[in-house]
Amino acid sequence: MTQRFSVRHRLALMAAASACFISSAYAQTAADALYQRATAATCANCHGTDGRTTEGSAIPALAGMPKDYMVLQMKAFKEGTRPATVMHQLTKGLTDAQINSVATYYASLQR
Repeated sequence: MTQRFSVRHRLALMAAASACFISSAYAQTAADALYQRATAATCANCHGTDGRTTEGSAIPALAGMPKDYMVLQMKAFKEGTRPATVMHQLTKGLTDAQINSVATYYASLQR
């Protein structure tokens, strides 16, 4: 026995499927943004909340720093080619994807 769905029923099914797809895509985007922000928050102890250090600090502010520059510097710390106190140890624990994510996050912020 073959079931036939009305046009209205098919449209309702398509709308429900689309809503599920859109909501799962939004949930994934929100989860990615939260993970990115949580990873970047590990920098707050030294570089300040949202990468904004206090005025006159010897530690650079990260907010608004160009992404490509930040990636280069963090990779240099990780490889040990840039002098630092603790950044060598901190960056060794980050993957290239995490470095890229942190740089993207701070580049998106206003100074």
